[in-house]
Amino acid sequence: MAKIENGRQSVDTRSIRTISSSHIDDESSLGSDSEINGFTSDRQTDRYGFIGGAQQHSEASAQDVPPEVLRQREVKWLDMLSHWDKWMIKRFNKVRLRCQKGIPPALRGRAWLYLSGGKVKKEQNQGKFQELDNQPGDPKWIDVIEKDLHRQFPFHEMFVSRGGHGQQDLFRVLKAYTLYRPEEGYCQAQAPIAAVLLMHMPAEDAFWGLVQICEKYLPGYYSPGLEAIQLDGEILFALLRRVCPLAYRHLEKHKIEPILYMTEWFMCAFSRTLPWASVLRVWDMFLCDGVKIIFRVGLVLLKCMLGTREKLKACQGQYETMELLKAIEPRYMQEGFLVRDILEVPVTARDVEREHHTQLKRWKKKHGELNFKSPPRMHGAQLIMRAEPPRHQDLLQNPTIILEGPPSALQLKKGKEERMSKKKKKESMKKSQPVVEIPNPYPNPYPIPSDPPPPPSDPPAPPPVMIPDAVPQNNTDSPPQQKAPPTDVGPAKESALQRSTQSLSSTEQDTYL
Repeated sequence: MAKIENGRQSVDTRSIRTISSSHIDDESSLGSDSEINGFTSDRQTDRYGFIGGAQQHSEASAQDVPPEVLRQREVKWLDMLSHWDKWMIKRFNKVRLRCQKGIPPALRGRAWLYLSGGKVKKEQNQGKFQELDNQPGDPKWIDVIEKDLHRQFPFHEMFVSRGGHGQQDLFRVLKAYTLYRPEEGYCQAQAPIAAVLLMHMPAEDAFWGLVQICEKYLPGYYSPGLEAIQLDGEILFALLRRVCPLAYRHLEKHKIEPILYMTEWFMCAFSRTLPWASVLRVWDMFLCDGVKIIFRVGLVLLKCMLGTREKLKACQGQYETMELLKAIEPRYMQEGFLVRDILEVPVTARDVEREHHTQLKRWKKKHGELNFKSPPRMHGAQLIMRAEPPRHQDLLQNPTIILEGPPSALQLKKGKEERMSKKKKKESMKKSQPVVEIPNPYPNPYPIPSDPPPPPSDPPAPPPVMIPDAVPQNNTDSPPQQKAPPTDVGPAKESALQRSTQSLSSTEQDTYL
């Protein structure tokens, strides 16, 4: 049944009818991933591909950008992506500002790959993903991955079908990572990260984006023991003391450990917590500025939910507080409100790093050395690029679809000049090369002598006519010109034919022959 959710009508997913894949007609329009899994063509999807409003408040919380503004932003982003290294080195603050405004949807996948360094990583490891994709993988991880596939955004058109294209690509990406980093293996929180990337880019690009997030942005988050996420929980708690002391004292009073409420927030980069419009904006800033954006989002939510005495009266114990943090009010998660508050939180990458060293010392005193030493964390796209300087060819975009538009005036002029130059070159080559006579495959049956004799001044006398003796002469007084003409052509007629310059196809020659 339909229900009203946050001011808009949505479809209850329990009331959507199902169809069996065995009854699908091969010639019908059914058979897509979503339809095979039970969602027919009358389903309602939002602008992000979620069916029946499954991703809560996704459209209601989105900010509509005017089309003319969106076109202007796309042009600016295309220019940045075409000269990425120069912008990142010389004008990174402008790149950051444009990420805060929101990356245009048409270019979000390409921009994420460039920001994370996945583009450079992919170009420097050509064929690596195909090599990993062709390997069978560790059965221990394969079984776990297959069980988790249908749990990742099950009401999105890309992943709604079991065994569909989306789930197949998700399996390929996660399996390839377990082979790429066998010491880490697979963690369930990696699946939503990979799924978000797959919504915006092909499987190979999503794999390298996942590699960069796991190794540069959130190192150690998915390793055995989850020590890195526990450390970041203590960092978040320490930063909360400075940003919102009231919420800090409440959590400390009821002994609510950060690991109880922030694990899914951080490990999934809020992809399973926020409305989708807010998820995309958070990821735009996160891949540009690093993990400090994740800390800022967590601080904003804690401050909004526990930052006033009126709110604290409603949660007098640990259970009530945890229930409150699991059901964050939609108004605090709306795109405009959330992005504005994120930018106002006074937490920098230096603050995060300083607290990291402090909490690491405390950890060693309590628990000893870390069992899994993760690589150092990179705070933003600029540091990642400096750590792995790209070559010029690494940043070139390889288009998969090429559309030929109408030629411009400059292209027409250039093409005309090229044709003229080719024509002149051909003429000069003809002049420089000697003339070579090509033998005629059909020689003239009547050869013309090279030096024909001059025509005689007087017409030659007709040849004498020889009459056989067997024929009696009845009329001896008849003139010679009335005799029967000879069957053979005389020398006078033959020489006239040889001197003729007319074509053999003319009427006169045809009559003669």
